[in-house]
Amino acid sequence: MSEKKTEQAPLTREQFVIIGKNLEKMESISRPSLTFWQEAWRRICGNRAAFFSLILLIVYGLLAIFAPMLSQYGFDQQDAYAMSKGFSADHWLGTDSLGRDLWVRVWMGARVSLTIGLLAAGLNTVIGTVLGGFCGYYGGKFDMIVMRIIDVIYGIPSLIVCILVMVVLGSGVQSLIIAMVIVGWTGTCRFTRGEVYRLKEQEFVLAARVMGEPVFTIIMREIIPNIMGLLITNLAMAIPNAIFQEAFLSYIGLGISPPEASWGVLAKEGTRMLRVAPHMLYVPAFFICTTVLALNQLGNGLRDAFDPRLRGTE
Repeated sequence: MSEKKTEQAPLTREQFVIIGKNLEKMESISRPSLTFWQEAWRRICGNRAAFFSLILLIVYGLLAIFAPMLSQYGFDQQDAYAMSKGFSADHWLGTDSLGRDLWVRVWMGARVSLTIGLLAAGLNTVIGTVLGGFCGYYGGKFDMIVMRIIDVIYGIPSLIVCILVMVVLGSGVQSLIIAMVIVGWTGTCRFTRGEVYRLKEQEFVLAARVMGEPVFTIIMREIIPNIMGLLITNLAMAIPNAIFQEAFLSYIGLGISPPEASWGVLAKEGTRMLRVAPHMLYVPAFFICTTVLALNQLGNGLRDAFDPRLRGTE
């Protein structure tokens, strides 16, 4: 059999279409330019657990502000005919052993617990950041003294220190915050010291020194903004610890004094009535657990959102 040879026609210049360079497409920005905070917010929105936790915390905060104001019951209003009642249309979360509406008391307790958590964690962050910044920048004797103080505080369990302070100062919101601040700033101080020690030899810090900026200005304007994301993450992780600590101290009788309400006080009252009215314990325990869990999830999301190593990987 003879094979048929197929000859291909020669290609001519007219058969090609010269497209050339599309300068507009080449110079266009394929991805919108985002700032550091915009990129972090985009990642938080993409993290379902963190975003849902943020929404839940906002809802809890709004309810803590407005729910007691809009309710027909007062937080200490007693009703002898509605003692230890379960969930109903009149009392959405039931009543306690004195007939007080738990819906109102839970959100009044949320005001106290969230306020203590935010203030204690915020003050710890501020104090730890300032002391850690100066320790990391200066070093020397000041750094040695502060680190030895931290070692002493770390050597004693924090709850024991808080209990001793509460015994001396008495119960109340101010005493709780003071007790938490005395032992709570150490972790932030160590963390900030290490970060400042790492950044103080960078070029932008050396340039600020050459320009004659004061040390306080260098720390606050040049170094601290570069670790702000990590500090916010640390703050988000510290708030649930403060809330849980307040609940524990109130539970053992060293926190908020009745008839004032906090989630720890409500849990303590619910323990006494566990067999008769278990909802008195389950309701505050549910809000404590969900708030702490949401804050932890939000902290994890913030840690991932502020991680510069993840930029551009999505």
